[in-house]
Amino acid sequence: MSNSWGYGNALIEGINNVTKGYLCIFNADGSFDPKYLSEILEACKNNLDFVFASRYIEWGGSDDDTFITRIGNFIFSMIENIFFFLKLSDILYTYLIEKTKSFKKLNLTSNNFCLCVEMPIKAKRNKMNFTDTPSYERERIARKKSKWV
Repeated sequence: MSNSWGYGNALIEGINNVTKGYLCIFNADGSFDPKYLSEILEACKNNLDFVFASRYIEWGGSDDDTFITRIGNFIFSMIENIFFFLKLSDILYTYLIEKTKSFKKLNLTSNNFCLCVEMPIKAKRNKMNFTDTPSYERERIARKKSKWV
């Protein structure tokens, strides 16, 4: 029995209804700076299926990160890079642009924030091309994180 609610399910439902060639996952809390959209899209058009934004590579950063979230993300990213050879620096940052057809081929199932890690793992398993690019995370509009983050 699957839930019809949650972060992951909302993204999957949206993705399943996209008819354009590219789509972007962009949270509504104001932390993602839209000035990076054109750079990320241009990178995606260079024979890539996915381009993941990263706070943890040169020219990236965050006004919203805490010591705990930074360490947690580092650990999750390291685990996925070791076990799945992903070569991504920011596995829990869901700011990305992708080819819609590639995204739909992933057959995502996570109804929650696990979707963040399911996407790159399935992209790797499907031999899709992806990379990460720097992005700077602004402070959230409400200045507080979800109780789940």
